[in-house]
Amino acid sequence: MKTIVVCSGGLDSVSLAHKIAAEQQLIGLVSFDYGQRHRKELDFAARCAARLAVPHHIIDIATIGGHLGGSALTDNVEVPDGHYAEETMKATVVPNRNAIMLAIAFGLAAAQKADAVAVAVHGGDHFIYPDCRPGFIDAFQHMQNEALDGYASVRLLAPYVDAPKAAIVADGAKHATPFVETWSCYKGGRLHCGRCGTCVERREAFHLAEIPDPTEYEDGDFWKAAVSQYSAAEVR
Repeated sequence: MKTIVVCSGGLDSVSLAHKIAAEQQLIGLVSFDYGQRHRKELDFAARCAARLAVPHHIIDIATIGGHLGGSALTDNVEVPDGHYAEETMKATVVPNRNAIMLAIAFGLAAAQKADAVAVAVHGGDHFIYPDCRPGFIDAFQHMQNEALDGYASVRLLAPYVDAPKAAIVADGAKHATPFVETWSCYKGGRLHCGRCGTCVERREAFHLAEIPDPTEYEDGDFWKAAVSQYSAAEVR
């Protein structure tokens, strides 16, 4: 299938891009600038597109993001440290982010006569992000079937939706994903902080997958204490 991958530049979406390039016909990456404080992730998405020799579309929706206030990713709110299972991590929710991005990606796919849009949502996202859960993926596909009826037929591929992040690390390694060329940290500093929810999850995933983590963290040991106290329950 001719497939466009929604690629933030993070470990999950870059691994997905390499997977799709190996298994389908990757025709491009689409990324979104929504005013995120860790905008440097887009540079890693651009590197991925160059590495896989496909077009990279960066869609500027910063104006929209500016109206979705209250999130630690887009507003003057401190990014919390700790495990995703902690209540404080809900501060990183950007309301309806995936629905907005996927609607645009599906429009792009239809215009380019692509067969599918691939997104790297995964099981670890279910706890705090409702637009990463299987129910959302199924409902969005149904909505797009109606929205594009008679014009285009585009599938939503979410191969990791029921997988833990460790499985993504394993799959990324299988497809020779250069993990050092990915960015996860929500704080957007010079190095991964090692303390925010996504850094903790990243470090834990490499550990569980038993694959060396090439990432340089400001605090490379914080994750051990964070994961010893919390575990994210599956939410569908």
